[in-house]
Amino acid sequence: MTSDLTILFEHNREWAASMVQTRPTFFTDLLKQQSPRYMWIGCSDSRVPANQITGLDPGEVFVHRNVANVVVPTDLNCLSTIQYAVDMLKVEHIMVVGHYGCGGVQAALRGVRVGLADNWLRHVKDVRDRHADRLEATPEIHRADVLCELNAIEQVMNVAQTTVVQDAWARGQSLTLHGWVYGLRDGHLHDMHMTIDGNEKMDAVYRTAVAGVGAPCQS
Repeated sequence: MTSDLTILFEHNREWAASMVQTRPTFFTDLLKQQSPRYMWIGCSDSRVPANQITGLDPGEVFVHRNVANVVVPTDLNCLSTIQYAVDMLKVEHIMVVGHYGCGGVQAALRGVRVGLADNWLRHVKDVRDRHADRLEATPEIHRADVLCELNAIEQVMNVAQTTVVQDAWARGQSLTLHGWVYGLRDGHLHDMHMTIDGNEKMDAVYRTAVAGVGAPCQS
């Protein structure tokens, strides 16, 4: 084992010891069945850790992450995670969280080839193309931030249209979806006002959220 990996084990032991010192029952509590109220669908970016950003302990937020926080009906990994969260864990909130400075979004915006991930980022390019007029009207320096916001909003719509969420709403389960963007510069979460708990007002909320995109961004 290399010294780089050894230090991770050392940090792990130090962290575990500190947790037991401050909260003696921390790990015994974790052994109980997890019962999070929240699901976080975010980007794989190493700078965006869901638990730390929200101040939640392990066991309090169910997490799925991929490049550019994309949700598509062909991704059985993501859909299976959503299904488990909704049907088994009974989460009450699903947050789709993008972040300013997202490399995947920037690559999609600029048409930069990055390799195999280009196929995945086609979904973000679809968002770019759908909102081409708005992006064209946005000063170039802000376009990546605006696309991050639009992508979060569009992915909430994709979550809402999954069979899992549609079935949950049809049986009256309490489930609310949210679109947020995280700012690397200040550590703040930004609400895109894309919050829906059923089909009734979905389109109106979507239009309002899209219309509100482009407020001062944090990168």
